[in-house]
Amino acid sequence: MSTLMVSISGIRGIIGDGLDPATLVKYTSAYADFIGKGKVVVGRDARITGEMVQSIVAGTLAAKGIDVVLIGICPTPTVQYTVKSIGAQGGIAISASHNPNQWNALKLLNSTGQFMTPEENYEMLASLDKALDIYNSWENIGTITNYSEGLNKHVEDVLKLKYIDIEKIRSRKFKALVDCVNGAGVYVIPDLLRKFGCDVIEMNCEHTGIFPRLPEPLPENLVETMKAVVQNGADLGVVVDPDVDRLVLITNEGKPFSEENTITQAVKFILSKQKGNVAVNLSTTRAVDDVAALNNQKVFRSPVGEANVVKKMKEVNAIIGGEGSGGVIYPELHYGRDALVGIAITLQHLLEFGGTIAELKNSLPSYFIAKKKIDLGNNKPDEIINQLINRYSNEKINSEDGLKIDFEDHWVHFRKSNTEPIIRIITEAKKMDTAEKYSQNYFQEIKALLE
Repeated sequence: MSTLMVSISGIRGIIGDGLDPATLVKYTSAYADFIGKGKVVVGRDARITGEMVQSIVAGTLAAKGIDVVLIGICPTPTVQYTVKSIGAQGGIAISASHNPNQWNALKLLNSTGQFMTPEENYEMLASLDKALDIYNSWENIGTITNYSEGLNKHVEDVLKLKYIDIEKIRSRKFKALVDCVNGAGVYVIPDLLRKFGCDVIEMNCEHTGIFPRLPEPLPENLVETMKAVVQNGADLGVVVDPDVDRLVLITNEGKPFSEENTITQAVKFILSKQKGNVAVNLSTTRAVDDVAALNNQKVFRSPVGEANVVKKMKEVNAIIGGEGSGGVIYPELHYGRDALVGIAITLQHLLEFGGTIAELKNSLPSYFIAKKKIDLGNNKPDEIINQLINRYSNEKINSEDGLKIDFEDHWVHFRKSNTEPIIRIITEAKKMDTAEKYSQNYFQEIKALLE
């Protein structure tokens, strides 16, 4: 059974087991037909299959008459930003995000540098069967050029962001331990922190592209990193995933700052400087709502997924947004989750806060999230979720993405998986044991529906 996964997030699979050269040519050809003509920016993360995938992608785009701009190993947000900054017609970020070494993916961007919308995705996939029929003649193939300034330009513009006082941050001389899991972050994050005047201790910052641990920046995968923060007397730990769109922080006490708090503190900081709407996904912590309420501002919710959050941000003209996975989206620079932007906001916020990052964490509204999943067997997830919608129709519900129910003391979000017959149950409350209790109750409720 092939591992290939095709979604709004792109084309993802295991190299040699679904994501093979023929598959790469097919989907890249369909994407080229969608773009039509012009320039496409191509960048990749550090994993060792990246060069092979990039060669196939670049050659296929050129064969279709597209001019390819290669920007090398860099964060996914750098690809997004470069599409916008050079006025390209599209972009492909070659990265499987937090998936293990054997995975890779094509993340497909439109002319704004954002992930393709569901409508654009549908249009592209509709022509998939014809994508291999037509290629350009020899005199009409596209060019392939290298643009090494892409990453430098991204960094320069992060340093110039509104509300970021680089000289004051430098004078603070933060000591930061950085863990880039040997991914694309190695090529930018330590140097970015040094540009902010930080004393940097590097961990898992080798140019190998081989992840030394499970790459998703969850607390259970960061045990050694958290210990190292304390051992080195660092002011904070900075952790990024392999393609550097998610920012995870560790406190000076060697404890998780929490991915949900990454976006909460960013929202708190930006709203302290200017007033405006906020947009996050349905599974993001209620702490964001609390912080916005203190500033008399509104929070709008979208289905899970960066493309959905960006769509909502544009609809409501949000000044800050993101996802609880550690993804900060600040339209002042571009519409994409960007750990570089997250780092700049965090350092400025910490500087102005005046205390430690552990104290900053304690100053934020405190919530706890519990997660479960239940195997549905032969049952259809939509039917189960519809039963839940009917059962809770008198409550405050949102059914844009599964079912989200807001109660006074907690919320729950039921989401079906796109790749396996399960429903995910995400519950948040003020105490962990309360969140776990509700989570178990909902698990049992769905189990009863299956009997």
